[in-house]
Amino acid sequence: MKSSRTWLGAIAVLSISACSPTHGLPELSSPDAATYRLGPGDQVRVLTYNDPQMSNTFTVGDDGRVAFPLIGTVTAAGLTPNELAERLTGILAHKGVLSKPSVSVEVAQYRPIFVLGEVNHPGEYRYIPGMTMQSAVALAGGYTYRAITNTAQDIRTEGTPDGKPLRGKIKPDSVLRAGDVITIMQRWF
Repeated sequence: MKSSRTWLGAIAVLSISACSPTHGLPELSSPDAATYRLGPGDQVRVLTYNDPQMSNTFTVGDDGRVAFPLIGTVTAAGLTPNELAERLTGILAHKGVLSKPSVSVEVAQYRPIFVLGEVNHPGEYRYIPGMTMQSAVALAGGYTYRAITNTAQDIRTEGTPDGKPLRGKIKPDSVLRAGDVITIMQRWF
């Protein structure tokens, strides 16, 4: 009798996991914080040593470019902040705008994330490096009583091959990327 209960329990667990809304989705990996790539919607602070006119905060446009004074538009999407600083330094030197330019770039504000589904306040939230699914849910007011709390669906565009959205599943301790769209699914029992 005991072994038949064990088998019935195992079958129940397997059938429940097969019915999970995230069943069959690949698990998305956590990003490496050192390789953050700029994208549309990011705001970058550019500091140019000894030239306050060239120092300002700029927004990466929908086309992935940033318009800078005196040098025009520069592609920023896909670059790290350090790579953008190197590109700006090279352009300023090449065009003769500054003789020995020294430029640094830092992210002033990251692209938002979106938390949908079974949370108390679904919507757009500010991304913070190192943010996990659990901290995003906390920003969204916590889970509703119908929420599946051990996994969620995530649609990610940053860092994916060809820039095409990738749908996968994440766990509460999974680290998010800027621009992620997280959906907390509803349980049915």
